[in-house]
Formats: sequence, structure tokens, C-alpha cells
Amino acid sequence: MLDRLEQMEHRYNELQAQFALPEVLNDHEKYQKTAKALREIESPVEKFREMKQVRAALSDARQMLQESDADLRQMAQEEIAALEPRAAALEDELRVLLLPKDPNDEKNIILEIRAGTGGDEASLFAAEIFRMYTRFAEQKRWKVEVLSLSESGIGGYKEVIAIIEGDRVYSQLKWESGVHRVQRVPATEQQGRVHTSAITVAVLPEAEEVDIKIEAKDIRIDTFCSSGPGGQSVNTTYSAVRITHLPTNTVVSCQDEKSQIKNREKGMRVLRARLYEMEMEKQHAELAKERKQMVGSGDRSEKIRTYNFPQNRVTDHRIGLTLHQLDLVIQGRLHPIVDALIAHYQAEQLKGEQAA
Repeated sequence: MLDRLEQMEHRYNELQAQFALPEVLNDHEKYQKTAKALREIESPVEKFREMKQVRAALSDARQMLQESDADLRQMAQEEIAALEPRAAALEDELRVLLLPKDPNDEKNIILEIRAGTGGDEASLFAAEIFRMYTRFAEQKRWKVEVLSLSESGIGGYKEVIAIIEGDRVYSQLKWESGVHRVQRVPATEQQGRVHTSAITVAVLPEAEEVDIKIEAKDIRIDTFCSSGPGGQSVNTTYSAVRITHLPTNTVVSCQDEKSQIKNREKGMRVLRARLYEMEMEKQHAELAKERKQMVGSGDRSEKIRTYNFPQNRVTDHRIGLTLHQLDLVIQGRLHPIVDALIAHYQAEQLKGEQAA
């Protein structure tokens, strides 16, 4: 590990020196490339430098134990007691920072939420979960844009597709894919019985044009009248767009208020994300199998998380985490769950690396 960190530090110094070169300063592409390479190794290098300082201070303190002055030896013991746990913690942090990176972690996401088992109650829960992610995004200063929305008659969502843009969105939300189950008394329930409903959430990394090339000959674009409140121009113009990717038979529909061009742009973003996901599934067959089992069909029996309103409880079944603060979670306070999931999967990754 130390050899690798020394190499990283050497590379970091080289990259910093490149920033002073005219050929880098005057070339936007080279400048961006250098800045990106620097950012990728900045955290482990800074942590490594801190670890070296702590180890040097520990070495000095241990030498002070040989002093004849009792006060100096006491000071040395106190310093060692404070520095040893910090040195161990820094080593652990560095092991995590050196884990292989998910290349998609920096990407924006396409978020797809669909009502599953439970009819109207499932559609109401789908709308609540979408609002939960929107509030979480606001806290993170991410931007949320709805790409497609199908509402139910009572104000719920049969389906909502949105893009979330910001700093490392996929790294935070990639574990949200799966079946989310709700247990509560619906507003329409006369006898106060708790009902169970389910929705599916899919989190796809947004693909850039460089990630997925879509040939014009491979797509068919159909236009149709948007569905919406009666009497508006949205119903009388062919602004809605349906894009079919012929080789994979992947279909994406998108409707904005009146702009066909905007709908086409949004539809292409969703299509690229879905095709990118297919490509990733080909490359990671086993992971894809797990993901499909995880996302499932929206049936009550398949779940990654349960939201129990009568008990104010949320449970993530993959890591056995239970919090009795559903009221806060549903308002967007997802940090305890997100952080616990990241820590769990990093620990699993560390075990795999050590076993290898």
C-alpha cells in the first residue's frame, strides 16, 4: 500500500507542476484533463501526507520515552496515546480510498419510480418517495428535472422519470434501486386496517454521448398529442415524442408542455441511460443478475426496504438497519441510510480485496 501511495504522491506533484506550463494553461482540454486527474488522487495523497506527519510525530514521542525527565516521559505517553488511534484510523481511511473506483460514481442519474402492487395506495407512495428524493437532492444542492410523469386519478404517480444532476449523485443513490414496500392505513380504509403496497425504484447512471453512440438509422421517432388537462395547447399539438431503439426494441416516451425539440432531447437522455445500463449488464453479468433480482417486479414479497408508518419505522433489509424516524426519512433525511449502505458495501469490498 505504501509503495502505491508514494507513486500517487509523485504523480500528484507532477500534475501540479503541469498547471504552470503554458501548453496546459492555454489548452482548455488539456487543462480539464489535468484537473480531473489531480482530483482523482487528491484525497488519498492528502490523507497519506497526514499519515506521514502522524507517524513522524509518533516516532518523536517514542524517542522522548528514553528521556531522564519524568515530565517529558509523561508528555510522550500522552502524545502516543492520542496519536496511535489516529494513525490506525488513517490507515483504515486510506484502504477505503484505494479501493477500485466505480467509474459511474461521478455521473448524474436517471431516476425511475413505478407503482407496483397496491393500486392507488402504491401510486400515492410512489409520489411520496419521489418527493423524498427531491428533498434529499435539495439538501445536496442537486438539480432535479422531471422527464416523464404519469399521474393517477388521486394525485399519485403511476410512473415518474427524472434526471438528478450534481456532485457524485450516482455514488450516493446507486443503492436505492429495488423494491420499496410501505405498510400503513390508507386514507380510503374505513376499518383502520394496515395495507401493504410496493413500488420499484431504478437508478441509472446518465450516459454521455461518448459512452453510448446512437446511430440515426437505429431509432424511430413518432410524435403524438400530449395528454394533460383539457383545453390546453398541450392536447392540440403533436409535441409528445416516442423514441424506439430498433436493435434493442427499447421504447422511451417523453412529453413536455409544448416543445417537441425539448421532449426529443429528454427522451434521448433516458434512452442513452437505458442502453448504457444494458451495456453494463453485459459486462457484469453476475452483478446484473443480482440487480434484476433486487429490482424485481414490484410484488410484495421482493423488497430492499420497508417503510412502516404506524411504527414510524424504516428498515433496510440488505444491511439489517432499522431507524424509528420514518417521519424524518420521508422528509428527505436519507443521510443515515445512505451513509450506512456506503459503509457496508465498502466493508464488503475491503473483505474481497483482502481475500484476493
